[in-house]
Amino acid sequence: MNQSVSFRPRRLRVVCWVSAVVVFAVFTAVSFGLHGPLGDGAPGSFQRGDQAAMIGIGVLAALGILLFTRPRVVADDRGIHVRNVLGGYDLEWGIVRAVRFSRGAPWASIELDDDDVVSVLAVQAADKQYAVEAVRALRAMLESRRAATSAPAEGS
Repeated sequence: MNQSVSFRPRRLRVVCWVSAVVVFAVFTAVSFGLHGPLGDGAPGSFQRGDQAAMIGIGVLAALGILLFTRPRVVADDRGIHVRNVLGGYDLEWGIVRAVRFSRGAPWASIELDDDDVVSVLAVQAADKQYAVEAVRALRAMLESRRAATSAPAEGS
């Protein structure tokens, strides 16, 4: 049984892409306003390099915003791979105790046997029904994996 599910946040990705485009556009617009003397009698003036630097800062800011589109959770027969904004986890089913999505929590979490908790930023409350479906799918995979590993032991 080769079953696999994958989830990414939906609403957050849209917000991040729109925000990144707006931030880049604002920095680019500001860069075109940088020309001539600094003003207030200060020595020096804005050059083309200053304009390019402002656009470069806009690119870096937009890329920083787009980091928040990175979260993903993939579950298959081997385990769960959680990728968050920075870093990720490869978890085998044997160490997973539960998939949680507590009331009021901004995202789901995976509770491990050693009482550690791994945040799953890919499943966010803002996605409403999509998040519910994701948690149900992950819980179903966890239960089917538990049933598959306990079945041979019961037959002995």
